[in-house]
Amino acid sequence: MSLIDSLSWRYATKRMTGNKVSAEKMDALLEAIRLSASGFGLQPYKILVIENPELKAKIQPIAYGQPQAVESSHLLVFAAWNDITEAQIDAFIQLVADTRGLSVDMLGDYRGAIAGSLLGRPVEAKQNWADRQAYLAMGTALAAAGELQIDSTPMEGFIPAKLDELLGLEAMGLHSVLMLAVGERDAANDFMASATKVRYAKEDFVINL
Repeated sequence: MSLIDSLSWRYATKRMTGNKVSAEKMDALLEAIRLSASGFGLQPYKILVIENPELKAKIQPIAYGQPQAVESSHLLVFAAWNDITEAQIDAFIQLVADTRGLSVDMLGDYRGAIAGSLLGRPVEAKQNWADRQAYLAMGTALAAAGELQIDSTPMEGFIPAKLDELLGLEAMGLHSVLMLAVGERDAANDFMASATKVRYAKEDFVINL
């Protein structure tokens, strides 16, 4: 399918069968997320992949009882950095240097641009910036899932502090931002499976200047 066809096919799946997404498709989905755009290319977040049924059962009440938490094949948690530090920026610059066969000294202006933009901000502002990068990755994940014919549900409806505690995210220097349930739609029990997608018409949505 084309990307437009894939986006037309996908919807926020409300019920899932519990059937497993293949390892090959999961690898492709995670690779798409890894390749997502992010500010400066910094990728200030991690993706936690949860397949364990017992752990998903503990997450469900934190997610206000949403059935996708336990009916999904995999539950992905998008967890952003709690802070952005000089050490993290230096590690990223080293990665750029190693990947592109450059010296760190050659990347001084690039490092300066990142540090100048981010390091002077309050911690809360840096967290908010990192959260927005996780949202960019979620957009990529949704498009990729549609192209791979994986059903998915983006989830903001959960209690972040409780999920962070359950997963031990504070010790990892992370905090939860979003979850993505992936699996197979249960068309027989999902009232949205046959519903027509509702979006504003192009002329009501796009403003040409």
